[in-house]
Amino acid sequence: MRTAVLLFTVVLIAVLSECEMVKFGQLCSGNSSNRRRTGDRWGQGHYGARRGNREHQGLDIVCNDGATVYAPFDVKLNGKVIVYTDPKKAAINDGINLSGEGLCFKLFYVKPDKYSGVVKKGQRIGTLLAMQSVYPGITSHVHVQMCDKSDPTKFF
Repeated sequence: MRTAVLLFTVVLIAVLSECEMVKFGQLCSGNSSNRRRTGDRWGQGHYGARRGNREHQGLDIVCNDGATVYAPFDVKLNGKVIVYTDPKKAAINDGINLSGEGLCFKLFYVKPDKYSGVVKKGQRIGTLLAMQSVYPGITSHVHVQMCDKSDPTKFF
């Protein structure tokens, strides 16, 4: 009997923990469900997808070029992200470090309105840069990457 009660308690705690997990709110105008980028001629958008000799270390959320990017929950803006060192990709070489709800994460391909301060859930962070100008035919997207490079999928 004791074993059954202990097992029930462990399962209940696991279920409650999962229910209380942080979930990202809407990131982009026009994509209220945070639909993920699947495959296109440039690859796939899931965490761990192959990128030549490396793995994709984030999750791509569909977002149209020029779309408004929103705070998924109350966040602190922690400065600029440099995405690329290649000057040919300068048109999309911007992003922002953020923290909130106990998470630290980065949004790539976003031109933020500001790089510091606080933004409330659902308020504008900035706009998606012109991905088509660098990657013609790609499904334009916000790249979400955890600061520790762990898989962000469970938060969506």
